[in-house]
Amino acid sequence: MKFSVIVPVGPGRNCEVLESLKHVDYPKKHFEVLVEFGLNPSENRNRAMKKAKGKFFVFLDDEAMVAPDYFKNAEKFFSTHPEVSIVGGPQLTPKSDGFFAKTSGYVMSSFFGAYVMASRYAVRAENLDADEYSLTSANCVVRREVFEKIKPFDPRLYPGEDPELYARAKKAGFVLAYTPKLVVFHKRRANYYSFMRQFFRYGLVRMKKERINRTPLLMVNPVFFMPSLFLLYLVTLPFWLWLHNIFIWPLLIYSVLVCGFSLYESWKHNHPLACIVLPFWFLSMHLTYGAGMIWGLVKR
Repeated sequence: MKFSVIVPVGPGRNCEVLESLKHVDYPKKHFEVLVEFGLNPSENRNRAMKKAKGKFFVFLDDEAMVAPDYFKNAEKFFSTHPEVSIVGGPQLTPKSDGFFAKTSGYVMSSFFGAYVMASRYAVRAENLDADEYSLTSANCVVRREVFEKIKPFDPRLYPGEDPELYARAKKAGFVLAYTPKLVVFHKRRANYYSFMRQFFRYGLVRMKKERINRTPLLMVNPVFFMPSLFLLYLVTLPFWLWLHNIFIWPLLIYSVLVCGFSLYESWKHNHPLACIVLPFWFLSMHLTYGAGMIWGLVKR
């Protein structure tokens, strides 16, 4: 058996990825699909791995849609790069998504919106020295030997269990890579509340993940603190303006950037109406992530 496809499914959810797996251009006898139901995705994946027979573990989300050449590209990549133990690719926004989902996808795939993590949601150049910022458990292939040397997914984290695992694997000496040829399509959140909740939780678990990885606070990428600092700046802006009008400049600079990137993303995706809502989506993403990080620090 070459590939073991592992899909965690929460209660009440459908395993939509099975439909696209029926149509992949790859011999069915060379891959198996293991679907595990349960509340905790990490525990679901870990249970499935104990049953898996493949040389490679393929981690996908239940609502993903796999490109027909997915397994062929994965096989070719590992043949070309035997030094790589973990490889992931982009999870792109489906064309069938509605207006809100599509436009939120534009924000997630923008460097201004998600920094280097944007490569998770957009096609970028191949990277043979990737890290947790480029990969997700929604689209990843891992050699079986990796889990013979390090512990599996940490059930204390959700979300955030995948960057914790990748950081730990890289620290153990495994080579991680990103390739744009390993493509899945992944539905975005369908409404504003779900979008806000998603990024609040991303911020919430960031510091928990760093504590589990025993990353000193001064070694945490300072970019992660910028949304929290910006949120605190906005809340205390009346005080700063009382001191001096010069403190309005950070807000003016952010406003120019958010408008500029909104226009650019609208043009890039040939979606003129998107520029109306993108400034608000960018601001919402940054502020909710920042609020999540602050709450994660306080909750400690």
